Amino acid sequence: MNPYSKYRLLLSFRSACGHDSSGAWRGSANKRQKMTYRTYTPRAQDIERQWYVVDASGKVLGRLASEIAQVLRGKRKPGYTPHADVGDHVIVINADKIVLTGRKPEAKVYYRHTGHPGGIRATSYAEMLRKHPERIVQKAVWGMLPHNTLGRAMFRKLRVYAGPDHRHTAQQPVPLAI
Repeated sequence: MNPYSKYRLLLSFRSACGHDSSGAWRGSANKRQKMTYRTYTPRAQDIERQWYVVDASGKVLGRLASEIAQVLRGKRKPGYTPHADVGDHVIVINADKIVLTGRKPEAKVYYRHTGHPGGIRATSYAEMLRKHPERIVQKAVWGMLPHNTLGRAMFRKLRVYAGPDHRHTAQQPVPLAI
């Protein structure tokens, strides 16, 4: 069989399947079945937010913060979308009983800037734990969220308390196992 006859055989097969000689589809659009995939994007009214409470006593700071950040971003939900805020609310209690591993309790330093020239301020972990224990968890979680408008919206759903009491019992938070 010469190459030209193979070409003619192919053309006859294609025309029998509904294509013309140029390779375009011949026939009405409703005869053709086209596979399309639609990307699911949740709308604001479709998002169901849940409230979780986390007990931080005896938990390692970084491991706890990464789990909290996943819940705040909504990565545990099947409808997770990176460009939308689909996460849940998280309440952290007992932030004053958080644990660091290794030599970090002596070596960790938190920095901030006043906005004035030469206004860098350093605070040790021990001093931060004594004065503002909730800020330790907040800074760790903020470092694991996107640093943009979306990340700030996610961060607003985090509530941290130094003691065992919180004021969100009306939301009926569910304990989050970490």
